[in-house]
Amino acid sequence: MKSKIGMVKFDCNWCGKCCSSFGEFIRIERQVTGRDYFCRYGITNELFQVHVQREFADEIEEEFEETGGKPKAMQKGCTFMRKNPEGKGFACAIYATRPTICREFLCYRMLIHHPESGEVRGRIIGINELRTTDEILTAIWNEKIAVLPHPFETKHDSVQHSHAPGAQVARGHESHIHAHVNGLGHADDHEWVANVLAILESHGYKGDPVE
Repeated sequence: MKSKIGMVKFDCNWCGKCCSSFGEFIRIERQVTGRDYFCRYGITNELFQVHVQREFADEIEEEFEETGGKPKAMQKGCTFMRKNPEGKGFACAIYATRPTICREFLCYRMLIHHPESGEVRGRIIGINELRTTDEILTAIWNEKIAVLPHPFETKHDSVQHSHAPGAQVARGHESHIHAHVNGLGHADDHEWVANVLAILESHGYKGDPVE
C-alpha cells in the first residue's frame, strides 16, 4: 500500500513562462460570440471552447479580426496571455475555461526548505532539474537524487515526440511538459517522490510536493 505524501498548494507567481512555452501551440480557429472562441491545441489536436474574461474581450476580438487567428509577427506565447491588470506579471484571459494542458501543468513540483530557517532553498522542476543557489543542496541533488531511476524515463521512447530544434519544449526532453502532453502524469512516480523526500530528510532538508 502506498503511503500518503503531504502536499502543499501550488503558488503561481504570474511569471507567464508556461504561457510563453507550450502556450504558443494554442490557436484560435473561429469566433462564436464577442467573448467565445473555438481553439485548438496543436500538439494534442484537442479542440476546446473558451470564454474570454470581460476586461480582455475587446483587445482579443480586435486582434482576431485583424489576424484571423494567425499569430502576429514576433508574437511569442499564447494569444490569451496578457499583462496582469492588477499587478506584476501576466494573466490568463481565459483562465476559467483554459484547456486541460494548462489546468494540469505546474511549473515546479516540489519546494525544498532550509533545515534551520525553513525558507525555500530550492525548487524541483519536472524530474531532472533543481533550481537553487544552495551549494550543499546542489551536491545532494547531483550525488544522490539525479541518479535515481524514474518511471517517466522508461516511457520516453514509447510516445511520439520530436527532436527537431525547438520541439523539445513540448515534445522532447523537457520532461514535465512532455509528461503532461503525452498523458504520462506523475501519479506513477510515487516511489520516486518518496525516495527524494527521504534523501532530503536524511540531510536535514524538508521537501514539499505541490498540487
